[in-house]
Amino acid sequence: MRILVVGGGGREHALVWKILRSPRATKVICAPGNAGIAEIAETVAIAADDIDGLARYAAETRVDLTVVGPEQALCDGIVDVFTARGLRTFGPTRAAARLEGSKVVTKELLARYGVPTAAFRVFDDADLAKAYARAHGGPLVVKADGLAAGKGVAVCDSAEDACRAIDEIMGARRFGAAGDRLVVEERLEARKYRCSRSPTGRR
Repeated sequence: MRILVVGGGGREHALVWKILRSPRATKVICAPGNAGIAEIAETVAIAADDIDGLARYAAETRVDLTVVGPEQALCDGIVDVFTARGLRTFGPTRAAARLEGSKVVTKELLARYGVPTAAFRVFDDADLAKAYARAHGGPLVVKADGLAAGKGVAVCDSAEDACRAIDEIMGARRFGAAGDRLVVEERLEARKYRCSRSPTGRR
């Protein structure tokens, strides 16, 4: 199989490394890849957000399967575009990717179907969010709604910390449009356990 991996980070490096170990993989290409990936697989200079370009490349080079790494490409509907063109793709559709792309969507879905989750409120106004934080008190967690490269969550010990996080997300717009809405939720405390051995007895 000719397999295309979309993305250029550590996640995609790991995907390429593992896929190469499959006897069914006759060729692995990564777009755009990075210097480390280029040492083990072919790379092609097509950006992960160039969905039409990627689809055209996959069709023209007879790629059998495309594996998508970046969340943004999935939220932008790369799987929908590839599927519409008859191209096999591993990843969620745009609709399913909303669970990754919007914390508001995820929290509201959990609440709708009775899945246990921290109590929360959704805001699109910074002043209202800060008023809620002050009324609730700490500890709290403040989350930018959209994708923020893993940095859109502030774990706050106090209402003051939460207000600073709200100002940073909605006022200073640190994460751009990802912070147009945010979630303020209770901070859950849990005890961490470390398992020294796997069920097979291996560490």
